[in-house]
Amino acid sequence: MSLQLVFDALALGGIYAIAALGIALIFGVMRLVNFAHGQFIACAVFALIVPSTDALARLGLGLLPAPVVIPLILGFGAGLAVAAEAFVFRPMRNASPVALMVGSFALGVALQNVLLVLYGGRPKAVSLWAELGHPVVIADAHVPILQLIVIAAVGLILVSLAMMLRHTRLGLEMRAAAADFGMARMLGVRANRVIAGAFALSGALAAVVALVMVAQTGVADVRMGGQIMLVAFIATVVGGMGSLSGAVAAGLGIGAVSALLQAGLPAEARPFRDAFLYGAVILVLLFRPQGLFAPAGSKPRV
Repeated sequence: MSLQLVFDALALGGIYAIAALGIALIFGVMRLVNFAHGQFIACAVFALIVPSTDALARLGLGLLPAPVVIPLILGFGAGLAVAAEAFVFRPMRNASPVALMVGSFALGVALQNVLLVLYGGRPKAVSLWAELGHPVVIADAHVPILQLIVIAAVGLILVSLAMMLRHTRLGLEMRAAAADFGMARMLGVRANRVIAGAFALSGALAAVVALVMVAQTGVADVRMGGQIMLVAFIATVVGGMGSLSGAVAAGLGIGAVSALLQAGLPAEARPFRDAFLYGAVILVLLFRPQGLFAPAGSKPRV
């Protein structure tokens, strides 16, 4: 039972970590909390189907094999995020942080209403790799194949991103911009290239979350990105704004605590699991307002 809980915690925490990483990437470069990130996830989910008023005629990418679907959805997520940066955030780049935040809210609402117009407000059934729900027995723990894939994917994404940030020109420029954007530009770092690259990575990570959520639930809902966005934002704050490793660690931690509460709380208390979870988050921030893994030199506001 404990091993089963470990796999549940790692799989759930992995989803939160990937979502939080997408938010932390943008904040690290632009100091922008992109509240439209949840709608990027929802748009990637609905990219798996085509708009239609007839449920029987609803076809889409979900019918294609995984080696075709995954690159297409990742490319869609990256392209959507880059387009948002070019047409919404780039013209506002010199605006105040509050204006940028309001702009991200407005973009999120606009994307959600586009989905409502195209697909309606009712959840849609999406059949995507149902065979991944079959369990595999590992030391008496019955683990769905999808959970193992999620855990492996999180590890692969983290290693690949770390290698990219340390050993590629774009990664070095992104790290320099996150440390001091003004100085980085004086040293020849091109702002448009770095910011577009950060948005592309963030959009691709949103598409990864979308694929996992659809494979787990089999449902596409216009509002499904909102909850994951909330948890990812909390993980970013708890981990320390601007810290990529902190966002990942906090996402994994929140997933672990959520799984532990689901398993340990009495049945009548489980509907209030989120209240206990967010109460623990408040306690952490009371003692560590700047986050658990805040970048060096950051101080809490007083």
